[in-house]
Amino acid sequence: MTTPTTTPEAPCGVLLVDKDPGFTSHNAVALCRRILNTKKVGHCGTLDPMATGMLIVVVGKATKMQDLLMCEDKVYTATMKLGIETNSQDADGEVVAVKPTQDITEDAIREAFRHFTGAFDQVPPMYSAVKINGVPCYKLARKGKEVERKARHVQVLSYEITRIDTAAAEVDFTVHCSKGFYVRTYAHDIGQYLGCGAHLTALRRIRSGHFDISEAIDVPTLKAASREELAAKLLPIEKVLADRNM
Repeated sequence: MTTPTTTPEAPCGVLLVDKDPGFTSHNAVALCRRILNTKKVGHCGTLDPMATGMLIVVVGKATKMQDLLMCEDKVYTATMKLGIETNSQDADGEVVAVKPTQDITEDAIREAFRHFTGAFDQVPPMYSAVKINGVPCYKLARKGKEVERKARHVQVLSYEITRIDTAAAEVDFTVHCSKGFYVRTYAHDIGQYLGCGAHLTALRRIRSGHFDISEAIDVPTLKAASREELAAKLLPIEKVLADRNM
């Protein structure tokens, strides 16, 4: 008599990953698919290659929650460099302009941040996943093309300047923002307001909606996890919805 075999239960839930620099959203999804042996894996919003921090991965039936989780506000810590502009608005891009910063005061920097508070329109950068006629902007940018992008209505709910070094022309800050917000464009626009230009040199997402970075697993732990270990770290859909009073 043949003993019936049991199929492992399909994994389902939300995984919080603390992304490393250079580790992409695609990398995280592909790795989770392999470890969990399931194709139904997605993510809730990309992070720039140089960025670190909160990356939300959804597995199984939790993939239906992508839109819900992507719509939540975010909190980032970041560093911007004044006086240098790049074509990507961050340190991964090519320098396109250099301007003096010796006359930029702390008061001027604080005023620039105050100017970009609350609700305002923001134009997504060319090096972004925003699609124009079905083609991601970054693909057009890599071909040297510049196309018009529609401004988005975004919001800075709060911010804190944690360090200003006028000698090094650097500013550290934390920003609590709405969905669809580009922190590198925020830095770029502040640089334009100051008249010296700027780009982002560091970016870390520390919160997304109700999820805090302290709950996330790091990439080495993710890479070393077995199927059972990773499945055990998935947050159940019921808990995620309950935290949102749903």
